[in-house]
Amino acid sequence: MVQKYQSPVRVYKNSFEMIMAAYQRRFPTCHLIPMFVGSDIMNEYKSEDGAVHVVERRCKLDVDAPRLLKKIAGVDYVYFIQKNSLNRRDRTLHIEAHNETFASRIVIHEYCCYTVHPDNDDWTCFEQSASLDIKSFFGFESTVEKIAMKQYTSNIKKGKEIIEYYLKQMEEEGITQLPRWTPAPKELQECQTSTSTHSVSPALNIPTITCTDGNSSRDGPPTSSSPPEALSSTPDDKLDADYIKRYLGDLTPLQESCLIRLRQWLQETHKGKIPKDEHILRFLRARDFNIDKSRELLCQSLTWRKQHQVDYLLNTWNPPQVLHDYYAGGWHHHDKDGRPLYVLRLGQMDTKGLVRALGEESLLRHVLSINEEGLRRCEENTNIFGRPISSWTCLVDLEGLNMRHLWRPGVKALLRIIEVVEANYPETLGRLLILRAPRVFPVLWTLVSPFIDENTRKKFLIYAGNDYQGPGGLIDYIDKEIIPDFLGGECLCEVSEGGLVPKALYRTPEELESEDIRLWTETIYQSASVFKGAPHEILIQIVDASSVITWDFDVCKGDIIFNIYHSKRAPQVPKRDTLGAHGITSPVCNNVQLIDKAWQLGRDYSMVESPLTCKEGESVQGSHVTRWPGFYILQWKFHNMPACATSSLPRVDDVLASLQVSSHKCKVMYYTEIIGSEDFRGSMTSLESSHSGFSQLSAATTSSSQSHSSSMVSR
Repeated sequence: MVQKYQSPVRVYKNSFEMIMAAYQRRFPTCHLIPMFVGSDIMNEYKSEDGAVHVVERRCKLDVDAPRLLKKIAGVDYVYFIQKNSLNRRDRTLHIEAHNETFASRIVIHEYCCYTVHPDNDDWTCFEQSASLDIKSFFGFESTVEKIAMKQYTSNIKKGKEIIEYYLKQMEEEGITQLPRWTPAPKELQECQTSTSTHSVSPALNIPTITCTDGNSSRDGPPTSSSPPEALSSTPDDKLDADYIKRYLGDLTPLQESCLIRLRQWLQETHKGKIPKDEHILRFLRARDFNIDKSRELLCQSLTWRKQHQVDYLLNTWNPPQVLHDYYAGGWHHHDKDGRPLYVLRLGQMDTKGLVRALGEESLLRHVLSINEEGLRRCEENTNIFGRPISSWTCLVDLEGLNMRHLWRPGVKALLRIIEVVEANYPETLGRLLILRAPRVFPVLWTLVSPFIDENTRKKFLIYAGNDYQGPGGLIDYIDKEIIPDFLGGECLCEVSEGGLVPKALYRTPEELESEDIRLWTETIYQSASVFKGAPHEILIQIVDASSVITWDFDVCKGDIIFNIYHSKRAPQVPKRDTLGAHGITSPVCNNVQLIDKAWQLGRDYSMVESPLTCKEGESVQGSHVTRWPGFYILQWKFHNMPACATSSLPRVDDVLASLQVSSHKCKVMYYTEIIGSEDFRGSMTSLESSHSGFSQLSAATTSSSQSHSSSMVSR
């Protein structure tokens, strides 16, 4: 497996020339890097005007590895080839490095870049990326990988410290400013035009180098076999190391890399409509920074939010009066760490009455609105206290808890709420204080604890009786002046006291079921399953030419191909496979096939758009301007992995990808709309969907699209 690293942008508040002077002091060796024994210059090139200086060095490293491993490998030192390309005119330094030792067994590539800050030309930006691929190493592959990652992360931490050490050394020597490079007088007139175009170089997006041979020419500047690729992202898309520390907290270099890589993947597949960084970080923490697992969980959550319009919940949810009167919970100041504090008097709450009066879905909606408010308060407290706050504290008072609270439908509703919150709001609970737990509490705990994540359970603190009033109790986590009055404090708590819900407010089972179904299916999106040999198709009838068909869909599972067809005649009654061999059970998830097997492409129907291959997790929005009236068919088809062209044997990547799609099943969630020709003014901006953004979780983003003659597809 290839290990990758991508750094955030690290900013030095010093000029590029000062940073370069400090960097040069690291050679030929650096006492601040014990493993860096020395280096020899292999090739060197200088341009006539002195603007370009390229140096290729052979670096000798004493890797901190077990003695036995070194003996088995037969080496005492490891050698790397490093090429530094300095351009004083553009004020950039590009560094490429790869291993020479064990090059056939281990492939290590590193790429670093120093550039001028895009907003302040007296500051300098630094980025780096690296990849490690251990093919074989005498059976010690896992050990070597751990050693390499440990050594690399330790050197990453020292990188900025070393530059700052030499900057301080230069300051002690009286060097506080260095002039910028200027062309010689002869070249001044020739360079006036060219230098005017070299203002401030923006920070480049660092690509991961996949191959390099390290060779260079003695007659000219060495050229890389893997030049940096021009990527679409801008400096605004990047994460600054100081921003991470201020708003996200102290992360290790590898944790920073995971955040940046997952964020980049989301930008590529969701085109800017991505959650805020703190929300992405919660999903990474929930899966111990395993990118693949975090990405899967996050994509499922984003699809869920989109389908149920959760991003607009705070603006659209109007709690029934029953909740105002009898739901004994509410926000109450903050704890000693600055986390928002939510108080829940569960023992005083009539869970049976609330379920009978409201239904399970209404209670779930209310809990989701509480979580959305919690996210908002965390962001607010981060700005107020000047430090990252990404979770809240929940105080649960169980005085009054009895067997009535163990009513089976009530427990069922509680378990479903826990399941939904665990899946979509991970790492939002900083601490749970359970007070005055009665004897019946172990029974409730036995029922719900299996559904709570292990990391979440570690945050629970349980106090029986009045134990919370002693040492190690409530006073350790909440300031004395805001302890609620019903717990013996002096602060008036405005949380409802709960009480029994009058039976006159109870609703019949039929009414509750109808309300639950209404809330559950209250969405503009539909879900469909796509199988190998059984695509999902929808029919759109167009009366007037120049109408616009718009679509917005997410690929929830598997890879699919999206097609648009036109036919002059209507298809037959659709075949619907909802409870057949494929076992689809959800009432909002179906599979419909419209194109008859007897139809021939080009005779009975025609393709009006090029097929679009969509990967799992991608969010796709687009439109098609119709040229003819008739019947248009939107089709989502199972994507078969292409066979390897040069070999009859399947590739490992193809096999693994095919195994991930269980039973050849894919799933999509989609929304379509038709804009009449009279409402379409010919501007593609009028097609921008208002249903695709993540209003509560996303920072300000810009729309991104590609237009091809009469169609637009944006991912």
